[in-house]
Parts: sequence; structure tokens; C-alpha cells
Amino acid sequence: MANTKKAVKTAPKTQKVAKAKEVKKPVAAAPKTKIENKTQFSKKVLFIAGEAVPFIKTGGLADVAGALPKALCEKGIDARVMLPLYLGIPQEFKNNMQYLGNCYVQVSWRSQYCGVFMYNYQGVIYYFLDNEYYFKRHGLYGHYDDGERFAFFSKAVLEVLKIIDFKPDIIHANDWHTALTPVFLDCFYRGDEYCKNIQTVFTIHNIEFQGQYGEGIIGDVLGLNYDQSKLVRYKDCANYMKGGIESAARVTTVSPSYANEILDPFYGYGMQDILRQRKFKLSGIINGIDEEKNNPKTDKSLFVNYDINSLENKKFNKVGLQRLLGLPENENVPMIGMVGRLTHQKGIDLVTAVMDKILNMDVQVVVLGTGDWKYENILKDMQSRYPGKLRAIINFSADMASKIYGASDMFLMPSKFEPCGLSQMIAMRYASVPIVRLTGGLKDTVQAYNHVDGTGDGFTFATYNASDMLNAIERAVGLYRDYKDDWAKVVHNGMKKDFSWKTIADQYIELYKQI
Repeated sequence: MANTKKAVKTAPKTQKVAKAKEVKKPVAAAPKTKIENKTQFSKKVLFIAGEAVPFIKTGGLADVAGALPKALCEKGIDARVMLPLYLGIPQEFKNNMQYLGNCYVQVSWRSQYCGVFMYNYQGVIYYFLDNEYYFKRHGLYGHYDDGERFAFFSKAVLEVLKIIDFKPDIIHANDWHTALTPVFLDCFYRGDEYCKNIQTVFTIHNIEFQGQYGEGIIGDVLGLNYDQSKLVRYKDCANYMKGGIESAARVTTVSPSYANEILDPFYGYGMQDILRQRKFKLSGIINGIDEEKNNPKTDKSLFVNYDINSLENKKFNKVGLQRLLGLPENENVPMIGMVGRLTHQKGIDLVTAVMDKILNMDVQVVVLGTGDWKYENILKDMQSRYPGKLRAIINFSADMASKIYGASDMFLMPSKFEPCGLSQMIAMRYASVPIVRLTGGLKDTVQAYNHVDGTGDGFTFATYNASDMLNAIERAVGLYRDYKDDWAKVVHNGMKKDFSWKTIADQYIELYKQI
């Protein structure tokens, strides 16, 4: 827990942002968009998260927080976003933020300063909550007092509503960082006329990370009494995610299959009992991808652009990447790509277990990512033993990721669990056929190819087993080499799929309507 006495005595200075004249009432609403189906739906949604693109990102949550509110606004919903004002947010954004005011937030016995800033990005209004004591630090998560930092943020969300002059119908919280907002709303703010009718949605992006702390934090930081503490107390600790599940009107995950999987102990990370009890309010909605950003027709990182009508140009990207990485230049050799974290969740242990057998096939493999040092070292060692067949780029680069999507014929994603996954959807858009394990969002987005009727867009395996994964790879390579017409069908089927946020936004609107 943080040493808070100093924080109480002296309110932290605001971070260096441009201060315009204080405005009591900000812009009333995001720009309205004509709704195609002419159905009027005027709900107001406040989306709260620990990160969002383009401001700051550590994972897929940031992509969702940047894309879903924009898609909702385009559907005519007044959707806005609230984030902490981190040190790492680029100064060019801070220079153009508008100062709206400040207040003090009670974090149990502490009274902590909170400044409020606003920024309009592509028609979406973003609010940033400032407290240097909590957020002027390097990195977003992993600090010794994260429990206090995000308890402050979760409560400040409710405290600043009158300052921003925005009364949402729904507050949509995401992951453990904001899971306490529904708890604080029910425990402290229902008596306030301004807040009494607000409903809440809580989305689980990855149940492995729950915000678990010692029970002492319940009174000393959260300020909950004994009866209220039951919302967050779980297995002799304070569990923020449990609080969100208990208090929110609806709980969602980022794919329908993941919503079912987390009811099982293998996937539930200890939360399966609570989720089974609250199954009546649990559902899953698959994430989308930014189809403008992830577009092989316009992607500047590619050596040659292409689309579904000019797939013959994809081979130039393979040759270009081979030349760049020092691999033998051969447009006909099947190239398998991997982009992501090198961790057990992503199934890298399966890959390293049979990498010798994979590389004994006539293929090339390109891996991009960082993660556990043991997997990094195994891949480096294998690269030295197979210099003409494997490139392991232990780094991350968006430019290189696009090049791998554009060059690869197949994209390997053998995850142990995958709440949603975006890479398989991006791969299909770039005509790279996914090879995936049937779990979570992978199961919901990739359909195994059926050579009888020509349906399907990838290759799949069910059990978490290296031999089964190897078999799926062998089937994909065999189809690529021996059945060109069938391979073309797989590629086309994937490229024609609609993973746009516009489609996904409709499902969230229906969820909001139900509430």
C-alpha cells in the first residue's frame, strides 16, 4: 500500500498539459451520425478502461477502448471514454487537452486530488483523470500500490460526472482496473439523484488478471463496511474482478466461447464458481478489428499492396521479406508466420516442442515477439541450427508485424487459451491462412476448411497437444502444395469475412437496450 500521508497533506500538481480557461460545461455530445436503419436509440455510454489507443497501449484492451466507442458513435450513440492521465501519454495529446476542473476523491480516509481534462479524437470525447501521485510513473501496471491507484480511478470516475456534465445511462467498465466502479456506484452513489439510474456493464478481457490483494485493503483503501465487503471478498483476499461481476448489471467477455470456457476450472482461474452463480448475466461478444488500419491494399509497411482481386501481388511480399531477413528467396516455399507474446498462453511451448519436425518440412518460419526468456533462447538456438528456414525476431515492431502478415501463407496461433485474439482475424484479411487451436475467440472466428463443399477458412486442432498441432500444420502445408484450387478457396473465404467494429457495435447496442 502506498504511503499516503504525504499525499493527503499536499495535493499533487497536474501533469504538464495545456490549460485552457476552465469550462463548466463541455461539449454536449459527440457528433451525431445518421443511423442507417432509422431506429432511434439515444443512450449515453461512458466507457472506462486502463488504456486506449491512440493514447497509450500495453495490450488488446487498448484496441477495444479505441475502436468500440468510435463505432458506437458512428451508430448514433453518445459514447465517451475515460482514462487515467498517465505520464506515458504523448505530450502532443496533452498540449491539446482542455481543462474542465477538479475535485477531491475520498479513497477511504484519504482525500486525493483529481484534475479532469478533455480531448476530442476523431469525433469521440475522451476524459483524462489526473493525479501525479498515482499516475506520473513509468509504465501502466505492476506498481506496488496498483490496488490503491485503480481504486482511486474507479471512484473518481463517478465523482467527476458532474464536472464533465455528462450523465451516462450506462457505464461500461473493463477488466480489473475499473471493476470497482460498479461496486462504488452501488455502495456510495445510488442515493445521489445524478447517479441513481446509471446501469453498468463489466467486460472481462482476460480472467487470469483479477486484481487480487490482501483483505486489509477492503477497509483501508476501498472504504467498504463489513456488509459491503462481501462484494469483493473472495478466498481470503480482496478480488476487484469479483466485485465487478457481483455488482454489474451484465457481465461480458470478448468472445462467446470464452464466456462458456471460464465456467470451467481449467479456464476460470478460480472465478468459475462465482461465474456459474451469475451465469444469468454472462454473455460473450467477439472483438472486431480496424479494417482501415489492417488493410493490405493500403498498408504502407508492405513491399507491394494487394487485395482479394490482386492476390498475385502477395508473392512479392514473401520474396521481399525473405530478402530482408536473409532467407532463401523462393516464392513457392510455404511460409508460416507467428506474431505475439512468447508465453505459455500463446502455445509457444507446443511450437518449440516440435519445431525440429516443422523445420524438417519444406517450409520457412518467421516468428516475431518477446516473452519468457526460455522460449526466446530456444528460438535463437534453433535459428542458428536452421539458418535457412527460421527467423526469430525477439522484438516487437508494428511494421515487421505487417510484413509478416503480408508475406506469410499460414499464420500459426496454437493458444492454450485465447479470450478473443485479433491476430487470426488480421491474418485472414492479409490472405494468411490461420492454423489455430479451438479455444475462445479462435473457435468463434476460424472455421476448419471442408474440401467437400469448399467452406471454411483455416486449419484447426482441439486438444492442447504438440502432435495434434503438428498434424494441423502438415494438413495446411499439404493443401498448399498439392491442391492449389482448394487453397485459393481457403484464402478467399477468409478475406471475405466481416470482422469490422461496425458489425460488433450493433451487438453491444442490443446489450445496452436489454439493460
